Amino acid sequence: MCALSHAGHHTRTLRTVPVSASPSPSLRTPVSGPHSGAGPGPTAAELLEFVRRTAADTALIAALPLDPEGRTWIRLDGPGGSEAWLIGWPPGTGTGWHDHAESLGAFTTAAGTLKEQSLAVRLPTEGWKTLELAEGVDRSRQLSTGQGRAFGRHHVHEVLNESDTEHAVSVHAYYPPLPRIRRYSRTGAVLRLEHVEHPEDWQ
Repeated sequence: MCALSHAGHHTRTLRTVPVSASPSPSLRTPVSGPHSGAGPGPTAAELLEFVRRTAADTALIAALPLDPEGRTWIRLDGPGGSEAWLIGWPPGTGTGWHDHAESLGAFTTAAGTLKEQSLAVRLPTEGWKTLELAEGVDRSRQLSTGQGRAFGRHHVHEVLNESDTEHAVSVHAYYPPLPRIRRYSRTGAVLRLEHVEHPEDWQ
């Protein structure tokens, strides 16, 4: 667990929000995309187009039930066989540091504001447990309603809803469907690989 300090003396503990965990199949909701047939998979730019278009679907966003104590989600049919999610973030929740292995990805904030903290460096994919990060590799951005970003393979980041009072909602898509997720802890400049999750861990 990590904590965020807000105005005054209030400190909120961040609950871990694994954005990849699979919901019940009954929550699967089809959403059409530009790639409905066989052929090459969608690019990161096409995934970003999809999540932006989906985030603008006010009826779909309003259909997501929100829980003040925990995240809520609906799985979507992404374009070209991609994996997609509609996720509700209660105040003070975050993912922790992670990557999406060989998958491209994109996400857009559909309501509220999310903060992404990321590393502007490609990490070795195998053969390490602890790395010391160089200065200047940290990036931070605020993504308010309608704003999003795409990212390439092995992108390391964490996503946070830092609001004390407001839910955030976002749309995410990954291609190919996530083969695994690497979870990290971070203390200052030291990044440590904690564990690796596979699709069977999310069922």
